[in-house]
Amino acid sequence: MLIYAWLMLGVLVSLLLCAGAFHLLARMGEFGKRVLATVAKAPSLDVVVFVLTMGPMIAAGVTWGVWFSGPLHFFGLIAAAVVAQCLSLIIWSKLHVWAHPEVKNGPRIVKSLNRAVGPIRNNVALWWTAIAVPMFNLIRITEYVAYPVLVRIIRLPEYKNGDWVNVSRQKFTGLVGYDLIWCLYCDWMTGVWSLGSEMLRNIESFWCPIRFSSPEKCENCRMDFPDVDNAWVREDTDITAAAALIDAKYPGPNGINAWLGHPVRLTHERKSID
Repeated sequence: MLIYAWLMLGVLVSLLLCAGAFHLLARMGEFGKRVLATVAKAPSLDVVVFVLTMGPMIAAGVTWGVWFSGPLHFFGLIAAAVVAQCLSLIIWSKLHVWAHPEVKNGPRIVKSLNRAVGPIRNNVALWWTAIAVPMFNLIRITEYVAYPVLVRIIRLPEYKNGDWVNVSRQKFTGLVGYDLIWCLYCDWMTGVWSLGSEMLRNIESFWCPIRFSSPEKCENCRMDFPDVDNAWVREDTDITAAAALIDAKYPGPNGINAWLGHPVRLTHERKSID
């Protein structure tokens, strides 16, 4: 059990020191501003997020491999690392609110939501969303590993990841404690998801530009996949129509094989150039 305690202490102290380092950088003039601007967007942001969110679990896995065997200790160490993460977040949030007394007693998102749905339900739901963090990390890794290969092989459009995956809500006046950390989580998560959706638009239109036979699915997907309405062949046609559409649209302009409503296929008047 001593090793469990040391793991939890190590995770707790390490995460609080990382948070402290960011606060210190904010007070280091132009140098600190440049560093913070760099780590606020991909790829540096990806490293920071991965270390803060997955690093403790990796440390737990390494501890298990060195000191223990068997699944019971493995999951126990993972749980200990997660508990330490939660404690570090709670401690940081309390300290951050304490350091901003001018905000503490004023309007806050957490206060408004507590009034709307009740503090217990709001906090349980808030913490429950954290289970998605490993999945978003996995999506982000996939965006790094899988999609760039398709850019090189079949000339799908390349994206500047930092334009999608970045955080800026730390600049918003009055966000402290839980409000700030969950707004940053949403900031990062939304960018990761939106970039993944953009990549999938290219993949779907390239390999299978055929409307779904379910009207409900077409309606539900058309916002994230505009080609459903604007370009894909109808489901009541046949493979001849699908092949003809691909022949007409690919290769794309300048050899970039983007989804069919992508800006590279449009003029500045938003008209198709295919």
